[in-house]
Amino acid sequence: MTATDAEGDAVLLREARELTPALYALGRVLRLRGVDEAGLTPLPPSDLEVLRHVLESPGIGVGTVAQELGLHASNVSTTVRGLVAQGLIRREPDPNDRRAVQLHPTMGAVQGMAKIEQAWAEIFADSLAALSPAQRDSLRTAAPALKALAKALREQRNAYRG
Repeated sequence: MTATDAEGDAVLLREARELTPALYALGRVLRLRGVDEAGLTPLPPSDLEVLRHVLESPGIGVGTVAQELGLHASNVSTTVRGLVAQGLIRREPDPNDRRAVQLHPTMGAVQGMAKIEQAWAEIFADSLAALSPAQRDSLRTAAPALKALAKALREQRNAYRG
């Protein structure tokens, strides 16, 4: 490792230390708000995370959800049972393996998540109004990089578990 590499690593670490608390705080706001504002029955954060994952990947299996979210399969199974009982997820036999099931969101889940995302947008819009136009522009232009960062973090986590 060269001195330049070490300096680059130090810069990356410093940037990460500056960004991580802000990103964590934003994630916390999203986890804790939106459901009430949308007029929906509150879900525990882990239930909401599993539901969002099924909404993003219809037909996914319990084991894959557990692996991709870093949860125990037994915990995901319990969460899925609760979401099925609430009418938010339905189980269907896997056409390739009758012993396995695929998870699909119900129309109620799709509509509920749309309401939550609308509430999130309203919460953020109120907060964005307090920022300067330059700050809002910085956030808007950072969106693709933040999505890429989220993807890289997921891939890194999955490779670590690999």
